[in-house]
Parts: sequence; C-alpha cells; structure tokens
Amino acid sequence: MLKQSLQQKLQQKLSPQQIQLMKLLQVPTVAIEARIKEELESNPALDEGREETLESQDDFDDQNELSEAEQEFDFSDYMDDDDPSYRYNAKNYSADQEEKTIPLSVGDTFVERLENQLQTFILNEKQERIAKHLIGSLDESGYLRRDLLSIIDDLAFSQNIMAEEDELLYLLGVIQSLDPPGVGARDLRECLLLQLERKEEHTVQTFTAKAILEDYFEEFTKKHYSKISAKLEISEEDLREGIEEITKLNPKPGNSANDNAKPIEHVVPDYLLSVEDGEFQLSLNQRNAPELKVSHQYSEMMDHYSKSKGKMTKSDQDAASFVKQKLDSAKWFIDAIKQRQQTLLRTMNTILEYQRAYFLSGDETELRPMILKDIADKINMDISTVSRVANSKYIQTPYGTFLLKSFFSESLTTTSGEEVSTREVKKILDGLIENEDKKKPLTDDKLAQMLNEKGYNIARRTVAKYREQLYLPVARLRKEI
Repeated sequence: MLKQSLQQKLQQKLSPQQIQLMKLLQVPTVAIEARIKEELESNPALDEGREETLESQDDFDDQNELSEAEQEFDFSDYMDDDDPSYRYNAKNYSADQEEKTIPLSVGDTFVERLENQLQTFILNEKQERIAKHLIGSLDESGYLRRDLLSIIDDLAFSQNIMAEEDELLYLLGVIQSLDPPGVGARDLRECLLLQLERKEEHTVQTFTAKAILEDYFEEFTKKHYSKISAKLEISEEDLREGIEEITKLNPKPGNSANDNAKPIEHVVPDYLLSVEDGEFQLSLNQRNAPELKVSHQYSEMMDHYSKSKGKMTKSDQDAASFVKQKLDSAKWFIDAIKQRQQTLLRTMNTILEYQRAYFLSGDETELRPMILKDIADKINMDISTVSRVANSKYIQTPYGTFLLKSFFSESLTTTSGEEVSTREVKKILDGLIENEDKKKPLTDDKLAQMLNEKGYNIARRTVAKYREQLYLPVARLRKEI
C-alpha cells in the first residue's frame, strides 16, 4: 500500500567546491604544480598571470589587442550546430573520485638482466628453458625459496620438460655465477658464502668469515661470539675482523639490483622557514606554480551572451551554458587554490607558535606534547583538515627539513607532574642506546630504570614500544665484540 508522508531531515553535504578544496589541501607542492597545469589544459577559461586593474583607456585598448594565438582561437570549435560537444563527455565516475595512475617502469627488470647474462653460457634449448624458469622462480630478494623437486614437477606439467635434479643443480650453479653475487641462493647462509667465494682476494679475514658461516652459522645469528672464538681457537680481534667481513656482504642481492633502477626521490619542502632576531619568517614554496586568473576573452563572451539574452538561438544558449560552466569552474579553482594557501599558512603559523621554543632552538627536547586537536581548536577547523595538512607536507627549517607530522606527539607525565612530549623521551632513549657499552647492551628493563631515574615515569613495555618505533633491535642483537 502506497502512503505519502512529510518528513524533515537534517543532512550535511559537501559542495563540489569543498570537495575540491579538501583534495587540494592534501596535495604536496610537487603535485600541486602538475594539478594546476592539468586544470589549465582542461579549462580554456583559466589563464596564467595576475589580475590587472585598468588605469586608462590606453591600457584597455592595449589589452584588447589580440595575440596571434588569440586571433586563431575560434569559439565554434567548442560548439556543434545541434548539440555542444561537451554533452558527449563520459560522466560515469563520481565527482569526488580520485584518479589513480600507475607509473610505467623504464629500463631492464631484474629478471631480464639475469636472462641477458645467460647468453654468455653455451646452453641447449632445454637447458635455457629450465634456466629461465629458475630465474622466474626467484623472489624479489634474489632467493630461490622453492624446493627443486617442486620445480621439476612444475616443468613437467606447465612446459612438458622432463628434468632430473642433477640438471637443475647444474643450472642453478650457472645462475649463482651471475651478477649480482649471491643471487640464486636458497637461504641466507648460502647467499653470504657465494659472495665470499666470488671475492678476488682471499685474506685471513675471508677465511675466518667462511669458517663462521660454514660451521657456526647458528651461533653467529644468536651472537654467541665467545663460543665461536673458543671453538675456532682464535682471538677476539680475529673474530671481530671476520664478522666485519660478513657484515660487508649483501643479504638481499635481488633488492640491490632493483634499487639501482629506481629514480632518486627528492623531498621538496612545502614551507620555507627562517628565524631572524627571534622572529619567524614563514612562506609557502610556490616553485613553478603560476598565478591564475579568469580568461578575459571568456569573460567578454559571457558579457556578450548576457546582453543578447532575449535574442539567442538554441546554439547560442548551449554555447552560453558552456562558457558559464567553464568560467564557474575557473573561479572555483582559483578560490580553492587561495583557500589552500590561507589554510596552509594559518595551520603552520599556529604550529610555530605552539612549538615556539623548539623552532627557535632546534633542540628536540624542547618539543611540547601536541596532537591534531590542539591545533584544530586554535584555528577553529576540523581535525581532518589539520590531518590533511600535516600528513604530506614538509617544512624547511634552519635545522633541517621535516615532515609536519613528526612534530605531533602524545604526552608523558614525569614524576614531578610535568607533561613532556614522547618525542623527547625517544630522543633520550636513542641517546642512551647510542652511548651504551656494545659488549653489554642495555636491556629494556635497565633502560626503563635509567629513564625513571631521570624523572620519566615509564614502564618496560613502553620502552620496548618506543625502541621498536626507533627501529632499534633488542639488547641481544645490539651486542658487538
């Protein structure tokens, strides 16, 4: 049964302008340049340059003199006799949907480089196919993790190649002779031994390193150095030199080959900060981002259509609708860019004042506890807005270039009742571990005790959490000879 009723609802919806602003806020400096250029290419009503005020009739006449490019511009290119071409554009995506493109890799891959090296060996067709299959079975670190018997089954079922284990072992040896050294190993121990064997000079240190890996690898991984020294009947100094030889080797040869093909990424700061006589000088890094204005030619078109409103044909109406749409889009984009700049500066200036002591000295122990809500409350904005600004922006300071997110930290109460930043505690923890006796590294319990003595009320499990966040291993793995 159909029933008609009247309901009142309270809904909050984001306008297209707000969505556009939210997108632009989280875009860093490098990407904003590309975004502006993309908008300039897609919207003919948007121009580069600063809006100029006309002071005289001569200025007006000069501005009305069309360049060659403007004289060649024909508005009819954007129109059709019956329907404007823009009506045929695909609109099967959401207005706030982000476009995600996958960059294409340039250059030889790790597998291709290994296959190219196979050409230096004399292999028959069967051997070449097996060798390529083995190369294709390597993981991203360059290891062959699969059992040879399983690979024999794969070859039989997928390529109809009947192979014996001896054949695979021979061809695996061929692959292990390729560059980078250590590739094709089945475990870490074999990988390191392959690299030692490829060394041109065999010294006492390499022989010691080889003996450690061949006979005492488990003791080496557990850092039971006294046991190794006693069993090999060598001095502590000889053992240290052998271990240093091992630490020079590459445990992931496949990754190193892939890293060589990766482009070097440079951090481009979004903010530039200098300190002069105790005062902050903050500016946005505009780089190559051009100033924007609405096209004068499109504005004149809109004025023309507005004046002849009662005399327009259907084609004129469609053209006027197109021009208005592009003008509105250009104005929205310009406003969004301006709002983005204002929001970025407002947020960063508030952070500077909140962390004034740190930005004047550069001493990390001066950092106050600060969460997103602290800044959001001061600038009367939503926490999500501050988060968008902090997550992807960098600031260049006299003390280095930092991610804004790194200045935010939780608080920790000292024994005196004072609240300090957890980043300050991590800095002190890092210093304690750096200056410890590496022969007897400090345990988490001992570190917690030392921090408590300094007035920081902290538990052992919290010390373990902070240590892991600093990417520092446990005491046993920090032990050195």
